[in-house]
Amino acid sequence: MSTHFIEELRWRGILHDIMPGTEDVLAKGITTGYIGFDPTADSLHVGSLAQIMTLVRFQKAGHKPLALVGGATGMVGDPSGKSAERNLLDNATLDRNVEGIKKQLSKFLEFNDSPTGAELVNNYDWFKEFSFLDFIRDAGKHITVNYMMAKDSVKNRITGDTGMSFTEFSYQLIQGYDFYYLWKEKNCLLQMGGSDQWGNITTGTEFIRRKAGGEAFALTTQLIKKSDGTKFGKSEGGNIWLDPEKTSPYKFHQFWLNVSDEDAKSYIRIFTMLGREEIEALEVKHDAAPHERHLQKALANEITERVHNADALKGAIATAEFLFKGKAEELATLDASAFEKLLGGIDTFEVNRADLENGINLVDLLVEKAFVFPSKTEARKMVTGNAVSLNKTKVNDVAMQLNVSSFTHGKYLLVGKGRRDNYLVKLV
Repeated sequence: MSTHFIEELRWRGILHDIMPGTEDVLAKGITTGYIGFDPTADSLHVGSLAQIMTLVRFQKAGHKPLALVGGATGMVGDPSGKSAERNLLDNATLDRNVEGIKKQLSKFLEFNDSPTGAELVNNYDWFKEFSFLDFIRDAGKHITVNYMMAKDSVKNRITGDTGMSFTEFSYQLIQGYDFYYLWKEKNCLLQMGGSDQWGNITTGTEFIRRKAGGEAFALTTQLIKKSDGTKFGKSEGGNIWLDPEKTSPYKFHQFWLNVSDEDAKSYIRIFTMLGREEIEALEVKHDAAPHERHLQKALANEITERVHNADALKGAIATAEFLFKGKAEELATLDASAFEKLLGGIDTFEVNRADLENGINLVDLLVEKAFVFPSKTEARKMVTGNAVSLNKTKVNDVAMQLNVSSFTHGKYLLVGKGRRDNYLVKLV
């Protein structure tokens, strides 16, 4: 039963480090394991998906996953992989963030009372009554400064320009105590995380050994990278979030649809539940006709439906079909609610209706009000180059004047920029 979990991580190319003895423990039966999620925002983003999917596979393999939301550690900030200290969050913000993350994790894991039912835990629950003196007496004495200084997450910061505060230095000890607490209270034998967490996780296993003479295990997965070297999980507009209010299902779907062929081959293994035979068949199909983007479509469809739902996926596909293949006359058939439903998920600029009372020049609208272009020079160049459309109709007159009647239903204007970029200008 259990070795299937490790084997699956291996063939999917996601396994990075594993502590000796981990596979033996998993082979003995149901094992409890956990991954921590940092509540720096009220939504997770696609950078968290690899860890979420690791917990999903862990549960599917017949084990019990714990999803730890770091209400306490969120007050400190993890220095791993960071070049500077982050802003600390207040209690109200952390509470809101924790609730948002709990809601999202519930869409992936099966939370029930069965032996393999997932549980959500918040480390604030066991740290909130912990005094500083209690902590340094009960936890601090078991891990030496030498041991903590040897961790890459600490060495990289101390030898850098920014240094490290005592607050961040203490992070690995707090995370180590988390592992000890879950080991003691919930028989949790395994902590998992990204490869940048190896130092923090092994501090936990060492803490359990030194404080209680116990044994615990560690496993890390590869940090996700893009083949071109740029950071995974970001677009020109910033993070790709799991919350549809922060990243619409359309934009979420497009993010995955537009990954490179090389990235699609690794991402479809890491982020979907498609089996080995299905993926290999898709790769053959994709290699035979790369322009049809079979891998990207399967990847985008599966992840969008899992993160959102089937209706959201259907809507994202309908929006893309219209934007890239639809005709101007189709807009006339849409009432206001249908227009909003079809195009409300694209990048939208709100413009004050009063700004159009006396009419406005096209270039002024697209630069000064809607910010479609960064400069009037670029806007004029694109308009005269026949690369701009309004409501699916090409325009090339930089002197063109617009007013409220130029907007569909007196409210919406669909602006096309080049071959792929589309924006909705909405009067308010």
